[in-house]
Amino acid sequence: MTVEPLATVNVTLEVNGHEHSAEVEARLLLVHFLRENLQMTGTHIGCDTSNCGACTVLLDGQAIKSCTLLTIQADGCQIETVEGLEQNGQLHALQEGFFQEHGLQCGFCTPGMLLSAKALLATSPNPTEEEIRRGISGNLCRCTGYVNIVKAIEYGAAVLRGETPVSTHAQSTMELSQSHA
Repeated sequence: MTVEPLATVNVTLEVNGHEHSAEVEARLLLVHFLRENLQMTGTHIGCDTSNCGACTVLLDGQAIKSCTLLTIQADGCQIETVEGLEQNGQLHALQEGFFQEHGLQCGFCTPGMLLSAKALLATSPNPTEEEIRRGISGNLCRCTGYVNIVKAIEYGAAVLRGETPVSTHAQSTMELSQSHA
C-alpha cells in the first residue's frame, strides 16, 4: 500500500495586524494554524463541531468559528484573535467590562465571547440586552448564567460610545495600575 503525501498550499493571512505566510496542509483548520503555527493559544478548542464558540475569531470583521474553517479559506483575509484586542498595554473596552462586571469565571469561553461581542458592537454600538444575548448565542458558558457577561458587554459598549459606564464593582484596571505606580 502506498501512502500519498498530503497536499500543501501557501497561504498569507493578516493576523492582529501582522502578515503571516506559511505552507500548510490543505486540510489544516484555522484554529490549529493559529494555535500551533502562530502560538496564539487564546483561541480555544472546545467541541470541534462549532457548537461552543470557544474558537471564535473575527474574519474580516465577522465572527466565525475557526474550528470549522480551513486555513486556505482564510487566505488573503484579516483575522483578529483575542490577543489582538489589547493595544499598547491597554485592555480593550470589552476586556475592561469583563473585569469590571465579573463577566468570567473559568475564562475558557471568554475569548470567543469577547470577539462575538466586538463583532456585535461593530454593527450595533448601542445594543439592547436581547440583541446582546442574540449576539453571543453561538457561545456557550458552563460557569455563569450570562447575566454578568451581558453587563460586561453593556459596559464595554458604553466605553466605546464615549460614555462613562455605570459599574457597581471594583476600580478599573487603569485606576488600579495608577494607584500602584
